[in-house]
Amino acid sequence: MKNKILIKNIKTLVQVENTIKLKVVGKQMSDIGRINNAFLLISDDKIEDFGKMTDFDISKYIDCKITEIDASGKMVFPSFCDSHTHLVYAGSREIEYVDKIRGLSYEEIAKRGGGILNSAKLLHNTSEDELYEQSIKRINEIIAFGTGAVEIKSGYGLNTEDEIKMLRVIKRLKKDTPLTIKSTFLGAHAVPKNFKGKQDKYVDYVISEMIPVIATENLADYIDVFCDKGFFTVEQTDRILLAGTKYGLRAKIHANELDYSGGVQVGVKYNALSVDHLEYVDDEEIETLLNTETMPTVLPGAAFFLGLVYSPVRKMINAGLPIALASDFNPGSSPSGNMKFICSLACINYKMLPEEAINATTINSAYAMGISDKLGSIAKGKIANLFISKEIPSIEYLPYAYGSDIVDTVFLNGKIIEK
Repeated sequence: MKNKILIKNIKTLVQVENTIKLKVVGKQMSDIGRINNAFLLISDDKIEDFGKMTDFDISKYIDCKITEIDASGKMVFPSFCDSHTHLVYAGSREIEYVDKIRGLSYEEIAKRGGGILNSAKLLHNTSEDELYEQSIKRINEIIAFGTGAVEIKSGYGLNTEDEIKMLRVIKRLKKDTPLTIKSTFLGAHAVPKNFKGKQDKYVDYVISEMIPVIATENLADYIDVFCDKGFFTVEQTDRILLAGTKYGLRAKIHANELDYSGGVQVGVKYNALSVDHLEYVDDEEIETLLNTETMPTVLPGAAFFLGLVYSPVRKMINAGLPIALASDFNPGSSPSGNMKFICSLACINYKMLPEEAINATTINSAYAMGISDKLGSIAKGKIANLFISKEIPSIEYLPYAYGSDIVDTVFLNGKIIEK
């Protein structure tokens, strides 16, 4: 007998699609499909059907065992997709947080051995098993927040052995957790101390030593470079992305967080899946991104935590671009993986409408991970990653109640996950 789950009497079923879209762009971002007084039927790990409650005919399923869940007064949303994190890390960096309060900039902290280099030192002195144990706690936390898919970057190793350590932990998390996880190799996150003053030699090392081993062991889905002021130049980024492409690793770029870096342009040149941060964007960057396959991805948590300028999201949407949002969960510049809070920051600081924020944290962020054909919306045949809210008055309440936990029940791969 076939087992199915019926979620019935749903106050509002949010982000429904009759035809699967891979992303939404420009003005489309303010539209969101919804059905009031709805049902959702799950079979195995997939969404089998949905619609108006009055249209559900249980007699069609007399040969099935149906588990019913009453969602009266509650809403159902697709799980958040978090397309940019660094959540595999060793230890926290709250001392640098105090340094920021005292007035030191991100760059100043990095120059004196803090920032990424501090995390690299901590990671080097942490075993793979301990790193895994720290990371799985963060995974469980973001699941409870409503996240169903996450991209995790390396980049706190900065040598072959430690980068592989990080990527192996990510591979274990893929196997051991119900989350959909994508892994990204970010060896060019910073220049380690032993290569100080020899940045081009470190780029050579990434290309000749790291990439071949990581590709051979199939440890990464994507390759990334921190192309920005004080980190890696356009020329160096170009060399690394070219090498990654030869091994079948598609690009994702850190770009324009600290200044106009040329990272957007080199990302588009290599058909990057996404270019991320984007605090500094003007007409040239917008024109470069229009009509490409590259998803502009904004990280509101980092700008909030570091006090950076805000990305001109409204200008980009008005120009016809799509926008994805991600948490940038990491110990130095965004120590939170709460995507609901990212939605709130999007509305408060970037003047995005609630519908735009939801699109940016579901379907478009799924696109930025290469999984929007399977996740990011409520559509027949998609993986049943979703959550039932607590009783809330409206869709707008999700970003409005920025400090409230509205997640009642989490489904991943069609199964209830205990919070």
